[in-house]
Amino acid sequence: MSKTPLARAVACATLGTCLTLPGLAQANLIDDSKATLELRNFYMNRDLRDPGVAQSKREEWAQGFIFKLESGFTEGTVGFGLDAYAGLGLKLDSSDQRAGTGLLPNAFGDEGPDKYSEFSGAAKARLSKTTLRVGGLMPKLPIVSAGDSRLLPQVFSGAQITSQEIDGLTLNGGQLREVNHRASTDRVDLTASNVGGKSDRYNFAGGDYKFNGGNTTVGLWYGELEDIYDQKLYNLIHVQPVGDWKLGANLAYFDSADNGRRLGGKLDNELTSLNLWAGIGAHTFRLGYQKVDGDNAFPFLSETDPYIVNYLQILDFTRKDEKSWQARYDINFASYGIPGLSAFVRYVKGDGFDGVGGVNGREWERDIDISYVVQEGPLKNLGVRWRNAMVRSNASTGDLDENRLIVSYTIPLL
Repeated sequence: MSKTPLARAVACATLGTCLTLPGLAQANLIDDSKATLELRNFYMNRDLRDPGVAQSKREEWAQGFIFKLESGFTEGTVGFGLDAYAGLGLKLDSSDQRAGTGLLPNAFGDEGPDKYSEFSGAAKARLSKTTLRVGGLMPKLPIVSAGDSRLLPQVFSGAQITSQEIDGLTLNGGQLREVNHRASTDRVDLTASNVGGKSDRYNFAGGDYKFNGGNTTVGLWYGELEDIYDQKLYNLIHVQPVGDWKLGANLAYFDSADNGRRLGGKLDNELTSLNLWAGIGAHTFRLGYQKVDGDNAFPFLSETDPYIVNYLQILDFTRKDEKSWQARYDINFASYGIPGLSAFVRYVKGDGFDGVGGVNGREWERDIDISYVVQEGPLKNLGVRWRNAMVRSNASTGDLDENRLIVSYTIPLL
């Protein structure tokens, strides 16, 4: 369907190109565009249960507005386009004593500003089935995946090229230079969890190949946080229908080492992640295993979502020498006449690391997650999600309970 006059006006105003492009190019650039506005209302409460902690509770409430535009491409051998993102966060409730949930740009002792905002755009060019983007990026790749677990998403500055010239093969490569974290208005240098140092270059390359009718995928990736660490990822995914069941496995192996000037210190780490699942009808059963080897904890870019099975709501089970097991159950209530309603519960237990004071480290996390999205009517696309977590750990995390309530409504503009 062609865009309505109002939708075309929105795209023209955002792209600023309708008066200069030829008619055919204009039609592809505008008519192939997609734009959404997400209203995200986020309440978060974290109860820190260890005795004697300076802050016993983190509790905040905020409203986010997330605008995303993905344009089409101009006509011709090489097509050009533009993507844009804008985010606005408004503080609804906070205090000096309860700040620091990650929803807002603040910390314990300072509830911070009433609002914050961010904007980025990316120019893009397409030749055949290869696309180059330069500017604001939110990569979702096994080697680097931008985080979106709070009010506003994480946005990187850099360049990324994606190629799908060969059927079944997808290749990606690029460089990230700066990052705008989820509760910040500033673009800053790149850092990594579990590793010290800062860098202004993260280089990545790799891809995956699907075969066996799409049931099997192999992936090979490389990432380098310059002068801090480099990392190789080997990945195998297989899905196998067996009667009414659907069985699957996802094996990922990371090999990380220090890099260049070793600004994060000497590093030698291997991590194995295995996810097995079996689904039938409305039910999916999962088992996960994760093991950390080497001389250090597992490194990954700060606030990103690492491609490991036991990266959860609070813990990630990536401490040096840590081994962890997961059991998870998912249910989709569409099979019971309630489309849009889904839930899961999972439990992960880790051990084998050094806890506080040198004791044998042990920790576990239990999560309950319930989501509902309205499927039709005037409130279509309205989503409600409740996330509850409980953590018990004799490491630095300590004992805590957490609730997140997220109400979102996505409005398609184009």
